[in-house]
Amino acid sequence: MLESLRDRQVLLIGGTGGLGAATTELLAAEQARLIVSYRSRQDRAQAFEKFGQLVQADITQSEDRKKLLDAAPDIYGLVVFAGDPARAKTPAELEAASRRSMEVNYLGPILLAREAAARMQSRGTQGAIVLFSTMQATALFPGSTAYAAAKAALLHAARILAKECRGPANIRVNVISPGVMAAGMAEASIASGKYDRYRAEGIIHRFGSPQDVARAVRLFIEPDSYITGQALSVDGGITL
Repeated sequence: MLESLRDRQVLLIGGTGGLGAATTELLAAEQARLIVSYRSRQDRAQAFEKFGQLVQADITQSEDRKKLLDAAPDIYGLVVFAGDPARAKTPAELEAASRRSMEVNYLGPILLAREAAARMQSRGTQGAIVLFSTMQATALFPGSTAYAAAKAALLHAARILAKECRGPANIRVNVISPGVMAAGMAEASIASGKYDRYRAEGIIHRFGSPQDVARAVRLFIEPDSYITGQALSVDGGITL
């Protein structure tokens, strides 16, 4: 039986987005106290006011990371969905895309995770942190350098943080690596038919959904969890 998340304070970065929305709804149904952030889509974010406190923030900025953590003084959980597809269509675009990717897909999330862990430790909170990588960080996809390299760095840094926070502190740090999800960054690619061959060739039986991700998040933020330092591929078997 899962332990209750009722009244536990959880900070969801990008919790109004394509992948994050289902997790926001799931945790709200369990009566967790949610702080939900968005970066720019205020029109979309307003629909989530009923689930908890909304905060506009850019986690690549140190003052915004502090604002987020100050909004969650009793933080138990942190989940970071925020990211950038960092597509470089030509070699000339690769440098700019890579620099942006490192800021958004690696540095911002890992700094926020470390800052959240420090606050948990100072309060003696045995909490949980979930970061998002990608199947492209564990399998080789042509043209994914800008995006995948930053997400691979995030995965490694998350495991370092997990090692630093294990033991008596018991702050669990885990990573989810989604595959082709019918939401968020992959939605346009699915619509274009880019990934149809994976179904046609029988590699996967369907594309992933935000609910698949939400269930994985819920596993990792379980208060009595014994899991830390792990990366879970939610990809239907593509990376096999």
